[in-house]
Amino acid sequence: MTITPDVPNTALPGRPPVADLATWQAARDELLVREKAHTREGDAIAAARRRLPMVEFDGTVEVVGPDGPVPFLDLFQGREELVVYKHMWHDGAPHQGQCEGCTWAAWHMKDAVYLNARGVSFAIVTTGRWDEVAPYVEFMGYTQPWYSVRGVAAPVGGEMGYITCFLRDGDRVFLTYATTDRGNEPINGSFALLDMTPYGRGEAWEDNPEGWPEGRNACWYWRSDADGNATWGPTSRPVPQWTRPGATPADTLGRHGHHH
Repeated sequence: MTITPDVPNTALPGRPPVADLATWQAARDELLVREKAHTREGDAIAAARRRLPMVEFDGTVEVVGPDGPVPFLDLFQGREELVVYKHMWHDGAPHQGQCEGCTWAAWHMKDAVYLNARGVSFAIVTTGRWDEVAPYVEFMGYTQPWYSVRGVAAPVGGEMGYITCFLRDGDRVFLTYATTDRGNEPINGSFALLDMTPYGRGEAWEDNPEGWPEGRNACWYWRSDADGNATWGPTSRPVPQWTRPGATPADTLGRHGHHH
């Protein structure tokens, strides 16, 4: 027989109620019904997404990468499909002044091997000048290809902060899908895992039980100082930058303009 410890009647402050395993399993199973419905609705939305119309544009438009100007077609690397993340850029800013939200997205896509296995290429484009972008990419240790789309019209250039999907038919290129803001969340598996934890993302907008740790403004952990304290001030860097060799404490973000 299984011996279970006495379950205290008193709840721990700021924590979920304590229950035995059978009670927990019943509550877990009840939630699973909603989770499965959520998954099925997501599948249905994805099916509708695959049925969207597409827009043709000139795939010979030039973008600038490590080998100089190349046609946008090169980003497909010979594959039929392409996913692009469009990274904002602050002209003239030092590394620590670059966009924390775009860092959050780009950092999670260092490896596109599973996209490639499905015949999909991945690239990052930004409106920064290539002579500024190249040293930043090297500093961050990014392994996926980056290109400057400065002065290039949408859908290759245009507004940044988007995940954008493209399809190629020979030399013809089509825009099929784009999303931004919370639509970008699938690129970052950390959020999905945080949503599974008792305290979630730690953001003020979340619906939490009374007594939970107080949430902060959205995205508060995107930047921190050298000691790991969340801050958006002049001593901050996007969080992953503190892992980079030679990343020293900063005293200015050095932003002079936000170039979309």
